[in-house]
Amino acid sequence: MTKQIRFNAFDMNCVAHQSSGMWRHPDDQSWRYKELSYWTELAKLLETGAFDGIFIADVLGTYDVYGGSNEAAIRHGAQVPVNDPILLISAMAAVTENLGFGVTAGTAYEHPYPFARRMSTLDHLTGGRVGWNVVTGYLPSAARNMGHDDQLEHDQRYDVADEYLEVLYKLWEGSWEEDAVVRDRESGVFTDPAKVHEIGHYGTHYTVPGIHLSEPSPQRTPVIYQAGASPRGIAFAAGNAEAIFVAAPTKSVLKGVVKNIRDALEQAGRSRDSAKIYTLLTIITDETTEKAQAKYADYLSYASEEGALVFMSGWMGIDLSQYDLDEPIGNVKSNAIQSTVSNFQAANDEGGEWKVRDIARLGAIGGLGPFVVGSPTEIADELQAWVEETDVDGFNLAYAITPGTFQDVVTFVIPELRRRGAYPEGYAAGTLRNKLHGRGDRLPEEHHGARYKVGQPVTR
Repeated sequence: MTKQIRFNAFDMNCVAHQSSGMWRHPDDQSWRYKELSYWTELAKLLETGAFDGIFIADVLGTYDVYGGSNEAAIRHGAQVPVNDPILLISAMAAVTENLGFGVTAGTAYEHPYPFARRMSTLDHLTGGRVGWNVVTGYLPSAARNMGHDDQLEHDQRYDVADEYLEVLYKLWEGSWEEDAVVRDRESGVFTDPAKVHEIGHYGTHYTVPGIHLSEPSPQRTPVIYQAGASPRGIAFAAGNAEAIFVAAPTKSVLKGVVKNIRDALEQAGRSRDSAKIYTLLTIITDETTEKAQAKYADYLSYASEEGALVFMSGWMGIDLSQYDLDEPIGNVKSNAIQSTVSNFQAANDEGGEWKVRDIARLGAIGGLGPFVVGSPTEIADELQAWVEETDVDGFNLAYAITPGTFQDVVTFVIPELRRRGAYPEGYAAGTLRNKLHGRGDRLPEEHHGARYKVGQPVTR
C-alpha cells in the first residue's frame, strides 16, 4: 500500500523567512506580510491543496551572531522586521474550514498562565484547529532584550519547558470538568463552581495556585508541535509532541533522526507513529524539467549567500564570518540549535565534509532544509523516495517565493501524487488532532499530558 505523504506550509510573519534575498524577486509577495489579505489568501490556497496546516515560525530577537552584530540581518531582511504570529490565526480560520494552524511561542519569556488562556481562546475560535510549536529559544539577542545576560544553557531551557508544560496541562486538562458549564437559565447558574478546580501548582520556576480562566475548548490541549532534534529535544518530544518538525540536509542524516525519534516515542510508552514527523524541504517545479530548472536559475540569481550565512550563524550559534569559505565545519560546541551543528558535522552525500561555502549555497534557497528541482513526475519520485528511505511522514514546505512556491505545489505536484494514491484527497473530520491521527479530539491516554486530566492522581 502506498504511504500517504503529508504537507505543511512553513512561513513566518516577516519578509525573508528561510530563503534570504528572495524578497527582491518581482513575483515574491512576502513584503505583504503586514496585510491581512496576504494571510487569508494563502490560507485558502493551502486548503485547496489539503495541506495539514500552516506552521508559522517566530523569533523574539535578531540574528546577530554573524559578524558580531545584527547589521547584516537588518540589511538583508533576515527575519527582521518580524510581527507576532498569533494574531494571524483567527483571520485565517474565518476563511477556511479544515486547515490547521501551528503557531510558534517560546517558553522562556512569557508566564504560562496568560499563555494558556491565549491558546484556549484560539482553540475555541478555530473550532479546534490550533497547534502550539513549543520552542525554548536559541537567539542570545532575545535573552538580552528580555533582561538576561544570555539565554540558559541548552538543556536547562528544556528543564524550564518541562515545568511550563506541566502547568499548562494542569490548566487545560485538570481545571475544568467536562460538564462544568451548565448554562441553567432557571437557576441562574452558568458554571457549577464544584466542577472548576484550582491546580495548586508550586514548582521550581512557576507558582500557579488558581483555576484556568477558559472553559474547555474543542481540543482542551492544542496539538503539541516540537522542532528540537538534539538528544534533549528528542527526550522532550517523546513525552509531549504530536507533530515533530526536523531539518536534515540528506536522506541518510534524516533516516537516523527519524529512527531516534520513533525509538524515543516507544521508550516513553507511546506508539512509534504517535507523532507525525515532517522534514523541511523546498520544492521548485513547473510543467517540465526545463522550465523548473530555468525557474531555479532565476531564483538563484536573487538569493543572498551572505544572508544565508546570517541565518546559519544564528541557527548554529557560530559566527561563520570568521571562517574561510572552504573551511570544514569541524567539531564545535553550540548553545543554539545543536541538531543543526551535528547534521553538518556528518558526512554529506558524497562522503566528504561540509564546508562553509556548501552551507551558504544550501541555505540560499530553503534555509536549513534541502531543495528539489524538477517536473511534477520528478518531484513526486523524489518525495516518495525520501518517505520510503527515511520513514518520515511528510514535508514542512518552505518557499523560494510566496505564494508562488505553494501555488506550484498545489498546481503541479499534488495532482501527480494523488494520481499515484500518495496524497490525501481531502480532510478527515473533526479537530486538528483527529485530522492528524484519527483518534479523536483529545489527548490520548498514553500522552504525557493525559496524566493531568480531571480526576487523575497527579505525580510530578
